[in-house]
Amino acid sequence: MRLATLFTLLAALLGGCGTAGGLVPQQSTRDDVRARFGQPTDVRKEAGGDELWEYARGPEGFETHLVRIGGDGRVKDVTQLVTEERLMRVVPGETTKQGVRDLLGRPAEQMMTRVGETWSWRYRLNGQPGLLVVVFGPNDIARERYMMIDPYNSDSQT
Repeated sequence: MRLATLFTLLAALLGGCGTAGGLVPQQSTRDDVRARFGQPTDVRKEAGGDELWEYARGPEGFETHLVRIGGDGRVKDVTQLVTEERLMRVVPGETTKQGVRDLLGRPAEQMMTRVGETWSWRYRLNGQPGLLVVVFGPNDIARERYMMIDPYNSDSQT
């Protein structure tokens, strides 16, 4: 019995630990988000009424957090957008610019190259800095996606 109570208590404590910046889903409010993170770099509203507050820590940063706030003003979740898993959701030949923007947040850099418009995001994988890169065709559809070691920054900070 004690062991079951201990596991229940541990699960409750871990579940309430929160996320980035100490925000706790279903407890933290819109005011808590502003107090911890300041002004968002972008705000969008979904059809269902949720507000999406983006906090891009770029162009030299490695994180972009998206805070979803429900109609009641409480945080629903906090998501780190710039990840390998999310990059892999970009499907060449299918994903639009807006779809890429929604998946990865504001790019750190946008440029025109010989191969097309190119967007990039900085990220860390196992402590190694890298670049997530998406190349768009003339129809604003992702043509290619890449992950590469950052050629300009080979430090190993965490």
